[in-house]
Amino acid sequence: MRIIFLLFLFSILCISNGCSTDNTMTKPHHTKSGYKNLNPDFKDHGFTDLLKWVSGRFRNEHSIDPEDYPGAFPVLDNSGEELRKNQTKLSVTWVGHATALIQIDGVNILTDPIWSERCSPVSFAGPKRYTPPGIKMENLPKIHLVLISHNHYDHMDLSSLQELEKRFQPKFLVGLGNKEFLLNEGLKDVEEMDWWDETKISGIQIAFTPTQHFSGRGLTDKFQTLWGSFVVSGKKEKVYFAGDTAYYTHFREIGAKFKDIDVAILPVGAFEPRWFMSSVHVDPAQSVQSFADLNAKYMIPIHYGTFVLSDEKLDSVIPETKSAFRDLNIDLKRLIDLKIGESRFF
Repeated sequence: MRIIFLLFLFSILCISNGCSTDNTMTKPHHTKSGYKNLNPDFKDHGFTDLLKWVSGRFRNEHSIDPEDYPGAFPVLDNSGEELRKNQTKLSVTWVGHATALIQIDGVNILTDPIWSERCSPVSFAGPKRYTPPGIKMENLPKIHLVLISHNHYDHMDLSSLQELEKRFQPKFLVGLGNKEFLLNEGLKDVEEMDWWDETKISGIQIAFTPTQHFSGRGLTDKFQTLWGSFVVSGKKEKVYFAGDTAYYTHFREIGAKFKDIDVAILPVGAFEPRWFMSSVHVDPAQSVQSFADLNAKYMIPIHYGTFVLSDEKLDSVIPETKSAFRDLNIDLKRLIDLKIGESRFF
């Protein structure tokens, strides 16, 4: 089992940069072989650093056991009835991990859907879900659009995407380099986007915006496909979904370009150890600073409480987030700390 776990981690943190992408490098984040982060201080941790971290985990020096945190993450079993009826109000429902249901102007949008029991290349091993999805897939309203921030297994879960295709035939928006792979896996309507590209779907304007992260599903495809975030703009309201990201200047750039963001859905988990995670994942304080940079009205924290992917104490995430709000003198009423399965209507 440890070998399987190590292979899983290696598959998303591999050091190989070779690929066959035909890229003309017309933009600063494009390379001959794929894509790169724009932060000149970005540190790409390779396999040696991965072994250093994982070996400590296997020696139980800093392992986290979900059974030590009973009741830390309450789950509401959302029947979906209100969501299926809603045609007018902006709403956000946290399904779990980075999966959220956004309803805006009658359009139903899922972010990084994962209903699977594991986020792994294989179904029998790898990081296991320890809180169930907050709403069953059969209870969802009709899904019109799926936003996929990047191709890591906990964000691009094929079995969930294929089930959504079967049930709803939605449109899938992805970063550059992911379309052919998803079409080959049975999805029918896939559109690729570069950073700052915009597209209009069912009256909703969608922009694909930068993050500081990386991509890769195997041993040889790191940085070959593009990662990013999304700004969803309706007639009156805007929602930002960050996917996975470290802290960098892109938050201020997005906030400057897209004024009056109503809700920012931001990751707060999977941030320890900082020496290993800081180049690709924000910690709670950085997430709150990102919220301030975006100048959004409300923040919904996600990316915690579902899978154990890192070393922070599982009950520390929200207290640290609230502490960061106080440190920046931001009204805690602007933090919408949803339970898994909980919906907020605006």
